[in-house]
Amino acid sequence: MITNKLMAKTRNIGISAHIDSGKTTLTERILFYCDMIHKIEDVRGGGDGAKMDHMELEKEKGITITSAATTVFWKGITGKGTTFADGIEKDTKINIIDTPGHVDFTVEVERSLRVLDGAILVLCSVSGVQSQSITVDRQMKRYNVPRLAFLNKMDRMGASAFNGRDALRDKLNHNAVLMQCPIGAEENFIGMVDLITKVAYYFDGENGENIREEECPADLVDKVTELRSEMLDVIAEYDDEVMEKYLEGNEPTVEELHKCVKAGVQSLKLTPVFMGSAFKNKGVQVLMEAVARYLPSPLTCVPPVAKSAKDEEIAISPNPDEELLAMAFKITEEQFGQLTYTRIYRGTLNKGETVFNSRTGKKVRVGRMVRMNSNDRENIDTAHAGDIIAIVGIDCASGDTFVGDDRTVGLSLEGIHVPIPVIELSISCKDKNEQTRMSKGLAKFLKEDPTFHVFTDEESGETRIAGMGELHLEIYVERLKREFQAEVIVGAPQVNYRETIRVEAEFDYTHKKQSGGSGQFGQVVGILKPLADEDKDTEDQVFKFHNQIKGGSVPNEFIGACEKGFQDIMDKGPLAAFPVINCEIFLQDGKYHDVDSSDMAFRIASRQAMRQAINNAQPVIMEPIMKVEVTTPDEYQGGVIGDLSSRRGVIQGSETDPGGEVIINAEVPLSEMFGYSNDLRSMSAGKATYTMEFAKYSDCPSSIQKDVMKARAEKLANDE
Repeated sequence: MITNKLMAKTRNIGISAHIDSGKTTLTERILFYCDMIHKIEDVRGGGDGAKMDHMELEKEKGITITSAATTVFWKGITGKGTTFADGIEKDTKINIIDTPGHVDFTVEVERSLRVLDGAILVLCSVSGVQSQSITVDRQMKRYNVPRLAFLNKMDRMGASAFNGRDALRDKLNHNAVLMQCPIGAEENFIGMVDLITKVAYYFDGENGENIREEECPADLVDKVTELRSEMLDVIAEYDDEVMEKYLEGNEPTVEELHKCVKAGVQSLKLTPVFMGSAFKNKGVQVLMEAVARYLPSPLTCVPPVAKSAKDEEIAISPNPDEELLAMAFKITEEQFGQLTYTRIYRGTLNKGETVFNSRTGKKVRVGRMVRMNSNDRENIDTAHAGDIIAIVGIDCASGDTFVGDDRTVGLSLEGIHVPIPVIELSISCKDKNEQTRMSKGLAKFLKEDPTFHVFTDEESGETRIAGMGELHLEIYVERLKREFQAEVIVGAPQVNYRETIRVEAEFDYTHKKQSGGSGQFGQVVGILKPLADEDKDTEDQVFKFHNQIKGGSVPNEFIGACEKGFQDIMDKGPLAAFPVINCEIFLQDGKYHDVDSSDMAFRIASRQAMRQAINNAQPVIMEPIMKVEVTTPDEYQGGVIGDLSSRRGVIQGSETDPGGEVIINAEVPLSEMFGYSNDLRSMSAGKATYTMEFAKYSDCPSSIQKDVMKARAEKLANDE
């Protein structure tokens, strides 16, 4: 029971947002107010840099590249550790993961949200919901993560809490409600009034550490009354008794209102909106109070689901006394071995214990466990359900499940959604020593990052790396140079094209071979169809197989070989040898021979049938289309739109933010976006910025398809 009390006081949260919304700055303030650091550092500029951005590259570029974990203890606004009415004490243990905003590092957000119970969605109160905010929100919904919204940068010109709330409603379909009324606006923003208690909060002292509570300013009474009424209309519906009381004209108590908000948040149907300026040290402590009060603990979050070896789904309860179940969600290779970030879902893990890797079945001894504080670590001897810790020196892969008993090997927690890479580079080194160092570095990165791919081109023998964007690969090339002293020579970036089909095609192929001795025989008959998005079992499925054989015309033991044969051809399409996607096979009939039929015969028959069918199904080449968002001063708008159009971009729309800058949204083929950052800088005198993320695959125009096929044919010929 003591451990259950500790779990009730635990919050596992992530801080996620669009790039440059102030996530790392907010985390820095949280660390300061929880006494984890004694001096606030800025993300950019002098000093040692933000605590959570510990890589040299992060400090130089002023961006977060890897997610960092830390544990803080929040003692409440008063700092006295008083208790809430619902019994949750204010000395709440909060495990925080600060995630990158740049879309190239989206897997860091993905795997963090996979193991978290709640999140803070940070929005810039000037720009509101931006392109990456939409991506992060989609990831939160994928893993059923309840969230609070924090409108940051309220001190900036054009900041508006009301526009931020409306953007959450209109663009993300959130049931967003303001929990505070701002006091002052833009550079005169000095605090906020809590709409539940009507208390005004001001933040004094050099770092906003002294919180002053006052009555609501007289000039804001009417506005606060109006906003409070709006808030009550929304939150009362999450508790029937409170709703009844409210409809009868009676005022619910403060604790009843807190209870309503908590129920709404944890049901994922309500997004309370808080506000402040992390950089100016305003509003962060009130946000922390909301984290402790409203976000779920490991006891009250949506129970995670594990799959047994028989593919049965099992809901996991966070009981520290039951058998261990934990997940390795992030891996980093260090000087003294692998550091494995692990979330414990059930049971207790003690230093020196032996656990089992569910994927490999191998025994693993836990020699050293640490609690992370960014790059610093504190040794611990035990951890229980609900904890996020790191294990030093064990060998496993990202996404592996650990169990405490070899009888439950095969039990695995749901994996992490990994987006497909869209860009490739060839890399090489001048001499063998550097080549060895490069290989060592690539092996490390490959283990750490599921979106980073390394392969050898079969035709040319060159090493190629693939990832989520130019910045993603640029960072890894830079790390090879710095961390592994490998002077890498980089080839031109290549687009990851795909091939697909546009119509149905029937197939009927017989593989027959008799040349003395045992022969080979197999016939397959069926239909190849384009695989529609709504028919996919998973978001990233590219091939689907249906066995419709009746009467045993193809015996069951050969069906697996048929499926493999059809799938073999997906690696290289008929037009330019790019991977084929979105194919659905219906195997309907066939023939076999009692003596001459074999797995190999049916696999060969299926391969040839697939080739025949794809060629008859109007194959096309598809190119990756990127969602591009450009923010530019108004005077450069025409030039930016003209340039995007010249890159075969389709302008989706533009809007002017409250700060007077124009936000242009477009969909542009990736092949046209290489070197765009330099071009944009020069056409806007360095004032415009952009973000880019993968949107979809779309058919190449016929002229582009011809160029792609010609270039590919020349490349393959040269490689031979």
